Parts: sequence; C-alpha cells; structure tokens
Amino acid sequence: MTADDSFGRLDDDDYPAYTMGRAAEMLGTTQGFLRAVGEARLITPLRSEGGHRRYSRYQLRIAARARELVDQGTPVEAACRIIVLEDQLEEAQRINAEYRRAAADSADSPDSGA
Repeated sequence: MTADDSFGRLDDDDYPAYTMGRAAEMLGTTQGFLRAVGEARLITPLRSEGGHRRYSRYQLRIAARARELVDQGTPVEAACRIIVLEDQLEEAQRINAEYRRAAADSADSPDSGA
C-alpha cells in the first residue's frame, strides 16, 4: 500500500485507525472500558501485527453509545445488550419499510389489476 492509498482510507468508517489509548482519549474513558465492551462482544477491535487493539470510527461510535448508557447508571453488559437490540430494531424497521414500499409499488403497477 502506498502513502496515497493510506490517505484514501482516512474516510473509511471501518478502517482501524485508532490505537486503544487514542480511542479511550477520544471517548473520554479508560482503556479498561474499551476492554469491557470488547469482552461483552459489542465491538471486536482488529489487531495490529504487534497484537495491539485498533479501533475504527464506526466502533468508536458504538463504544460512545455504550458509554452514554453506562454514564446513566446502566451496567456495561446491559448497555451492550441494549445497543445490540437497538441495532436489531433499526434493521427490522428498515426491512419492514422496504416491504411496505415493494407492496405499494406492486399495488400501483398496471399489472396488479388495481
């Protein structure tokens, strides 16, 4: 990968650009918190060749949501479960909206006999 290729990855939400220390600093939390959300399997950081955890911006947004819930008094494990459930609900609502659009489109089509 050339330097030009590396700069292109800076806009990639899934690129593991942040070390654990930097990620914790950005979130205003501890490295232990990041380990805890990893142990709860909310996020799985990639590992550098040296074995160090690396986080993407997408993972940092998820960890930030977990931190919000923990700051409100929710235990880490429960916060992680809530986030998973929120994500599943959002996906179900997206799929439901797609089905509704498809049903409306087929009802409006000339071949439907409507």
